[in-house]
Amino acid sequence: MPSSLAPLTDRVWTDQLERHVGEPVELKGWLHRLRRLAEVSFLILRDARGTAQVVIHDAALVERIAALQNESVLSVRGGVVAEPQAPGGVEIHEPEITVISEAQEAPPFDLYRPVIRAQLPTILDSAPVALRHPRRRAYFAMQAASMAGFRQTLRQLRFTEIQTPKIVGSATESGANVFALDYFGRPAYLAQSPQFYKQVMVGVFERVYEVGPVFRAEPHDTARHINEYVSLDAEMGFIENERTVMAVLTEVIRGMAAAIGEEAASALALLGITLPEVPGVIPDVHFLDAQAMITAATGEDLSHEPDLSPANERWLGEWARREHGSDFVFVRGFPMSKRPFYTARDPERPDFAAGFDLLFRGMELVTGGQRLHRYQDYVDEITRRGDDPANYADYLMAFRHGMPPHGGFAIGLERWIGQLVDAANIRETTLFPRDINRLSP
Repeated sequence: MPSSLAPLTDRVWTDQLERHVGEPVELKGWLHRLRRLAEVSFLILRDARGTAQVVIHDAALVERIAALQNESVLSVRGGVVAEPQAPGGVEIHEPEITVISEAQEAPPFDLYRPVIRAQLPTILDSAPVALRHPRRRAYFAMQAASMAGFRQTLRQLRFTEIQTPKIVGSATESGANVFALDYFGRPAYLAQSPQFYKQVMVGVFERVYEVGPVFRAEPHDTARHINEYVSLDAEMGFIENERTVMAVLTEVIRGMAAAIGEEAASALALLGITLPEVPGVIPDVHFLDAQAMITAATGEDLSHEPDLSPANERWLGEWARREHGSDFVFVRGFPMSKRPFYTARDPERPDFAAGFDLLFRGMELVTGGQRLHRYQDYVDEITRRGDDPANYADYLMAFRHGMPPHGGFAIGLERWIGQLVDAANIRETTLFPRDINRLSP
């Protein structure tokens, strides 16, 4: 039976015009800009893939378009003509223009300029419009490609995608860092991570991954933190140690970068971004050795510090670039005092974790490592930290019934893109940021 639905193939996108030189086409998009000259005017039409130049000689048509606000939605029918001086080398001649939806007011800033001329708070307040700007849109094209590369790489490694609850009955890591809510009269929380569930699912599929939001209730107001972000999580069973996880993570980062190059090439070109090369083996350094190097170079006494400061991370990023030609460096073996209870201990240094952070251009991008896998080890560790194993009964059920050595990692999507584009603030690479001050739009 023939379909009654209108085909989607009749429309031509702006990035396809060069294939249709000499042919009539129909474009649909937004009135990006109208440039009026003495003898001719140029309408710049924008769609989700780029812009096209439409040449208008008809004075009456120019006046009709000039009466519209920028961002009005148009249909343009016309012939595609090769013109080396036009953007993209082609333009539309003899157009027939139909107004599909008229904008009621001008945008709060000029979207046709190379960058938005407004402060970040103003841009975020006007996100539904600001996200239309080609440069801002490019960030999220890169995000989409990154998620595709993450999925594709792990699927090739026989990982199974899962989706876990975002409303949970207990905190994953710390009760002070969760958003509480009323769940039909019972206390519940927004999930800090899918950690417990993805570990449980190792007992089902052995290798799992998830792309989803996570929520952190820390009341910070920094350029590198937000309270809701997209986490790219993976967990795998039957590992040797944390280095197995590091090797898989290296492949995943390489796959994400490759996907950006393939699927978001126009975004890269617009932003002038060069993708980082991911080494076959990313250099790594133990936490204590990293502290010793920083102390030797700066004189800063880090002997009592259980973590790396942002300045320490930047120093290590510069060291990795200088000594290894790498934008990436693993830091292994953080003190157990800074790691969650499910983290396995380094068998050679029990006070340190069998885990790692991956720094990208001097900023922590990924945390991961090996987990505990024996039930009694969990009981001992939870008790050692002053908690009651009974509070984790559902989670520990998996370990009562046998779990293999396993480990995993979590990548912050917005931070990954922020470092790629050298954003000054992670909110620039977050669609609709949620932080201590912002709950809309």
